[in-house]
Amino acid sequence: MESETPLTNTRPGTVLKRKINERRGLMVAGAANALASRIIQDLGFEAVYLTGAGITNTFFGMPDMGFVSLADLAQHTSATRDAVELPIIVDGDTGFGNELNVRHTVRTLERAGANAIQLEDQSMPKKCGHFNDKSVIPAAEAASKIKAAVDARQNEDFLIIARTDARAIEGFDAAIERANLFIEAGADITFVEAPTSVDELRAIPRALSVPQLVNVVIGGKTPTLDAAEFAQMGFGLVLYANAALQGAVLGMTAALTRLRDTGRLDEDSGLVASFALRQRLVQKDLFDELAIKYKR
Repeated sequence: MESETPLTNTRPGTVLKRKINERRGLMVAGAANALASRIIQDLGFEAVYLTGAGITNTFFGMPDMGFVSLADLAQHTSATRDAVELPIIVDGDTGFGNELNVRHTVRTLERAGANAIQLEDQSMPKKCGHFNDKSVIPAAEAASKIKAAVDARQNEDFLIIARTDARAIEGFDAAIERANLFIEAGADITFVEAPTSVDELRAIPRALSVPQLVNVVIGGKTPTLDAAEFAQMGFGLVLYANAALQGAVLGMTAALTRLRDTGRLDEDSGLVASFALRQRLVQKDLFDELAIKYKR
């Protein structure tokens, strides 16, 4: 039994739970694929968030309006788990249905390698939390789905993050009430989406007993502050779900514009990663070693 304790303490889910409970504003970057997750790990971030919006944008070239399926999420989760050792938080959207669907979603994503799932209370088809014209399901139904998620997990360190989008529909106080219902249902973390002022941001960690997630959508409805300010407010997790994606879009546009306009693009242009960096990130050396090991 003594030899099991250090191993248990270093499991990704256990590590994530401890870090979020420190309420020091753990900064988490979002990834839309395994390569982005590898870059996030390479840069020293402590966890990765598999973003539903990012997967929808990159996988389908479509807006975040409920087009991703559970199968899509499971595939991306599995690939990400194979690519990184970091704790993985997965955007589970609405759980893809009622309580029974939520149960299946939690079990599927936990088996695929997730360490936490985020579930929200929007009606289907859901939308990006910073879009207009959203709607939410009744609070009691949403809380019941969170209870189903809590009951479904196999590992007690698998975290249930309960998100409410009620701020934009029913107001700030109603969103806090919903978050409290989710805590009563067993949520480990709650997430009041799209607060619109610094005063609202300050109020969220004070009003709720479990660690809180703040979602910084670049160009969205929530004020962008320094990570240290969010930490001082008491947030457990500061999420930049699509910073990598927005940076990649800008980078691709700049590089391809140069190529289109000049007919040439070199490594020293400052617009592209080097060939060597690209191969390092996809572990080319490892596969070369394996090819030698198994050569007949």
